[in-house]
Amino acid sequence: MAITIRRLELNDDRTNFRSGNVDLDRFFARYAGQNQFRHHIGTTYVAIDDRGEIVGFATVAASELTAAALPQSQRKRLPAYPLPVLRLARLAVDERHQGRGIAHTLLRAVFILTQTMATTMGCLGIVVDAKPEAVGFYKKLGFVALEALAGQLGDRPEPLPMFLELGAIPKPSGE
Repeated sequence: MAITIRRLELNDDRTNFRSGNVDLDRFFARYAGQNQFRHHIGTTYVAIDDRGEIVGFATVAASELTAAALPQSQRKRLPAYPLPVLRLARLAVDERHQGRGIAHTLLRAVFILTQTMATTMGCLGIVVDAKPEAVGFYKKLGFVALEALAGQLGDRPEPLPMFLELGAIPKPSGE
């Protein structure tokens, strides 16, 4: 199955997408378009199969973090002011297509965006708030845990903030 990654378009039908996570599905159906087209606070990239169906998505936004939030080994005499990063805000694959490498294909696109951001305006790496069930997935890719924010309350497990520095982003095949 050939997968194409492109920006979400205003007329894309998002109503049939089901990842198995109600929160991610609700975000994609209701808010991804608003955030991208009306508020300009995030951009969603979609994975399209050879039939033209959306089989996955990744939403990204410019963000920042401080050097103090990084593990000691990654601070490398960074300045104390906020540092630019790309935030991977959401990542999901339709449950009918999970296990086929679509998440990795979407992440490769996010890696390219990160490298482009680093070249064009500055970017230290990628930050993701990993849901508990996704922490292992991100660790395998080289993401490291950041210090969680204190004082967060709720009835669900909190996401774990994780970071992948620019130099640790895997190079595309052939480089």
